[in-house]
Parts: sequence; C-alpha cells; structure tokens
Amino acid sequence: MSTRQVLRARRTASRLSRETMFRIILRPVITEKATALGERGQVVFRVAPEASKPEIKAAIEGLFGVKVVAVNTLVTKGKVKRFRGRPGRRPDVKKAFVRLAEGQNIDFSSRLS
Repeated sequence: MSTRQVLRARRTASRLSRETMFRIILRPVITEKATALGERGQVVFRVAPEASKPEIKAAIEGLFGVKVVAVNTLVTKGKVKRFRGRPGRRPDVKKAFVRLAEGQNIDFSSRLS
C-alpha cells in the first residue's frame, strides 16, 4: 500500500458515521478460542468483506470507546456443501482480530440477558 493510499484510508476512517460503523462491524465472535484471546487483550469480530483495517479500527474505537493498538484480518473461504443432493457453497467470512491497549476491554457477557 502506498503512502497516499494509507493517508486516504486514515482520512476516510476518521469520518465514519455511526450507521457505517454498524455496517462494518457485523457481530462479535464468541467461541472458545476468541474467549481465550480476550484474556490477552484481543477481541474477535466478524466484519464486512470490503472493510479495510483503518475502517475497522475507527469503527471499534467509535462504537466501544476503547483504544485499538492493532487490527489483523483474515478471510475464511466458504465450504462447498451439498443440500438435497445439489452442490452449494457457504459464504466467505472475514474476521478481524483486534488488539486493545493495555487495561482496555470490551465485555459482551454483561449485555446478554
């Protein structure tokens, strides 16, 4: 990524509306592995496939009021499955592993109920 692209992405990410933030961050990933990462200051989210790292960082900071140190992303390709004898394909999924600053955390368990 060139310097110009990085600067453009930062400017775009800093001016996100709340609606756009909710389109970028789809839902948290609550699995055994994600919970174990939470003890080390990381949180896992399912994000929109077209979201960039600066946009994800700005959305997390804007929605949850925490300081993000780093964002790592991965795309899990969808499996080919069969349904009633016909081949089908599950959708691709993009996840963001967000590392929070020291002492920061996002608690999802308190919002359940």
